[in-house]
Amino acid sequence: MHRWLRARPMVFDFFVALFWLFFSTLGFLLMANSGDERFRGLLWTALPWMLPGSLAIVLRRRWFKVAVALQVASYVLPLVVHDAWWGTSSFSLYILIYTACADHGWRTALISIGLLLGSGTLATYFFPADIMGQGSTTATYVTTYVLALTAVFSGRLVHNRRALVEALRTRAQVAEENQQALAAQAVSDERRRIARELHDVVAHHVSVMGVMATGARRVLANDPRRADEALSTIEDTGRTALREMRRLLDVLRTSDEDAAELTPQPGLSGVQSLVDQVREAGLPVRLLIEGPERELDPGVALSVYRIVQEALTNTLKHGGRAKAEVRIKFGEEELQVEVFDDGRGPRLTPPVPGERVGHGLVGMRERISLYGGTLRTGPRPGGGFRVYAKIPVDSPSDGSIS
Repeated sequence: MHRWLRARPMVFDFFVALFWLFFSTLGFLLMANSGDERFRGLLWTALPWMLPGSLAIVLRRRWFKVAVALQVASYVLPLVVHDAWWGTSSFSLYILIYTACADHGWRTALISIGLLLGSGTLATYFFPADIMGQGSTTATYVTTYVLALTAVFSGRLVHNRRALVEALRTRAQVAEENQQALAAQAVSDERRRIARELHDVVAHHVSVMGVMATGARRVLANDPRRADEALSTIEDTGRTALREMRRLLDVLRTSDEDAAELTPQPGLSGVQSLVDQVREAGLPVRLLIEGPERELDPGVALSVYRIVQEALTNTLKHGGRAKAEVRIKFGEEELQVEVFDDGRGPRLTPPVPGERVGHGLVGMRERISLYGGTLRTGPRPGGGFRVYAKIPVDSPSDGSIS
């Protein structure tokens, strides 16, 4: 039951207000039946001023300003209508002062306390006989302010405790995040160390394969048996290198990445299909290939495909009503890739908070730098955007092993 009420604070406040209203009503009934003529019909006189204070208790958490206004009204309105006032809202006064100090900052708390105590003091001043009967008005002031100070100190104590708990929770969360980051960094460092070791193993096997292939080619005509042994060694070494390469990829793959399907990666031959798909998506695009085409390393061909893909995707996103052109030029020692459009280009506005920032240009630059190439991107003088990449290309006979 306690947990249920804590999850529903407004229901808890409703029961508190109901409890206070019940005992206040009971007290006024006893006073009315005491035989004193001053208390005859007291309940019906006090009840209209009991209801605003009760409602203020119910609304204090969700609509605090409304609750304060109701409480002040319960003090001020009797002065306006010249009605008697019997201190019917005293309990809700202390509850609201506690709430102001526990749930709000000093500024809101001080303003609320000033309004509440000011209106309460005003009502006590104008209705001293009503509230105390034959008692002392000074005692009423002392009791009110002592209880108000108690509510203030209690509220600030709860406020400071909540702030301390929140600060400790935040520090614990930050410490946990830092611990997770350190653990992830340690795992990443260990993965890189293992990857370097596996890279050395794979490079050694590939070097052995190259040496054995050279030897087999030289003795193939004169000593077929030794050539066959060399080819057998190349076969075994190639399988070992492939297994180590798979382990290397498993090490480099992070835990949140899905395992890639074992399908061939797109290359230069897929650029035409990519252009056709983009054209069907609504972007007029033309592909122009210059120079004598020749076989490229798979990694270089994949980089060309990804550059064209990223550039055309950016044109679709940011270019608006634009036309694009893709140019691939084969040279003797280099391959040039150029993608440009006549659209409006990407917007140079800061990213919206929480919006994921793309890494397309960074990815293209990393791919190009991996092969010793250069990348230039930026707006065109006549409008639009341009992506230009130049990649060194080795001839098939230049494939050195390291």
